[in-house]
Amino acid sequence: MTGDIFLIMDLQWFAAEDEGRTEEPTEYKIRKAREEGRVAKSQEFIGALVLLFPALTILFLGPYILRTCVEMIRFFFLRITELDPIHDRLIAGVFFSYFARLALPIAAAALAAAVFSNIVQVGPLFTTKPLTPNFSKIVPRFGRYFQKTLFSMEGLFNFAKAIIKMAIIGIVAFLLIRSRINQLANLQTAGVWLGLTTVAGLAVRLLIISALLLLVLSIPDMLFQRWQYRESLKMTRQEVKEERKMYEGDPYVRARIQRRMRELMGRNMAVNVAKADVVITNPTHFAVALEYDEDTMAAPLLTAKGADETAFRIRAIARDNDVAVVENKPLARALYAEVDVGKTVPVIYYEAIAQILARIRRLEEERRRVDGMRA
Repeated sequence: MTGDIFLIMDLQWFAAEDEGRTEEPTEYKIRKAREEGRVAKSQEFIGALVLLFPALTILFLGPYILRTCVEMIRFFFLRITELDPIHDRLIAGVFFSYFARLALPIAAAALAAAVFSNIVQVGPLFTTKPLTPNFSKIVPRFGRYFQKTLFSMEGLFNFAKAIIKMAIIGIVAFLLIRSRINQLANLQTAGVWLGLTTVAGLAVRLLIISALLLLVLSIPDMLFQRWQYRESLKMTRQEVKEERKMYEGDPYVRARIQRRMRELMGRNMAVNVAKADVVITNPTHFAVALEYDEDTMAAPLLTAKGADETAFRIRAIARDNDVAVVENKPLARALYAEVDVGKTVPVIYYEAIAQILARIRRLEEERRRVDGMRA
């Protein structure tokens, strides 16, 4: 009985979270997840910077903040008997003015740290999909929750992070206080200003050192979050097949379309080759048909091209229709690779094609002259 219970717990709590997902995520799924706001980022990195930037702000603006606090206290204490907090609006205005002067620099530093840490990790990203209400998430799923938080790699990693963070802050606080223990013990005889600056300086130093150490701790967390993100997006083989069908089309339908296109191209090729002025060959592997009319065309037009069997058909159609066939290996190979059917030839090939067309026309004129003499 006990063995059965442990077997059930093992299957429920310690099984892989994405069992059967062995395929790497496709670019389409990664892009879709990013559009939905699902990205790999470390909250520890964000938290460390959000702690470090305001701490540095307090360090550099400490004298200004202390002077502003003293000024605010002096203002209210000197007028404590003159102002009525219920009827006098001056109190609220002055309070919010001092509050803005004290809080805005620190809040701006925290906001800049949050924006900067997110951009560094995931780049510029703005999406409202995470804000879309999802009522299915309201339903409590305690099994899934405990599996993720207690009995998973993520839960163990987060538990270890929490222990290390507490240890870092505790050790840093202990070492700093021990190094200043005599000075802190003598504060009972010191003035208010000295006591305030001493404690404030110690607190800021504690914040900065802790933030730097937490920033170092965030590096393995970033690596773990990226690994976990890739694992969460992994797909089953069936999902990959379904996505390929959706994104690229059903392979059977695509094969039928390609077969139909080949049939159409075959019928059009016969007409286009018959109207061509010249067919340039490799001589056996490639063949391209060119048409050029000086009166209506700005450049030679590639009307048909093919390789191997298609090239053989093009040459046969050209001979049946008395279209000149010229062998030029580099030109045929270049035109086949660079120019699509129905497109004009690039300028760099004008001179070579012009020489071929000129030679063909000279041969045609000589043939007509010979035929005329025979007649």
